[in-house]
Amino acid sequence: MVTVRYFAAARAAAGLPSENVDIGDGATVADALDAVAARHGETLRKVLAACSFLLDSVVVRDRATPLRPGAELDVLPPFAGG
Repeated sequence: MVTVRYFAAARAAAGLPSENVDIGDGATVADALDAVAARHGETLRKVLAACSFLLDSVVVRDRATPLRPGAELDVLPPFAGG
């Protein structure tokens, strides 16, 4: 089980701030993202394509990164600021 936390547009697309995702042994960031996209549909899938991710507060650039049980995966859409 991992916790996926959504921010900004990802939260709006998912319709909730976070959720638990039951993953199997050897699952990756990509597997978790596929699971939540299947739950929430095309709108979230489009947002995920533009997002960056933190795994236990560390930037993840490779979606093949393995997940450990109890991990937190943060979904961060691009945002502007000045």
